[in-house]
Amino acid sequence: MSNDLEKNTALEVRSSEDQTSAKNLATLVYALQALSFFIGITIFAAIIINYIKMEDVKGTWVQSHFRWQIRTFWFTLLWSILGGITVPIFIGYLILMGDFIWLIYRIAKGWLRLSNNRPMYSE
Repeated sequence: MSNDLEKNTALEVRSSEDQTSAKNLATLVYALQALSFFIGITIFAAIIINYIKMEDVKGTWVQSHFRWQIRTFWFTLLWSILGGITVPIFIGYLILMGDFIWLIYRIAKGWLRLSNNRPMYSE
């Protein structure tokens, strides 16, 4: 009986450590996304980390943050390309400004929910 209790306790500790590690990874990705406003290439480092470490966060509440971060990257890239293409007809400036504001919103909302230990989606 004591052995079963020790196993369960060890699993709970391991699970808690996994959750902390996953949260630290998501925090790093949000930081890299935010840093991309100053050093643009860091957003690419962030998405690479998301894809490489996806298996490590699978099954944790942090998985929803990874999905949020990945979607943030791809939609930001899409709108940046569309904005860049349409700059010659001036609507591109509005698209790029909207994309910039939307990216700030996505990083802020995600990081705040992460700091409160809350998933991004109700699953």
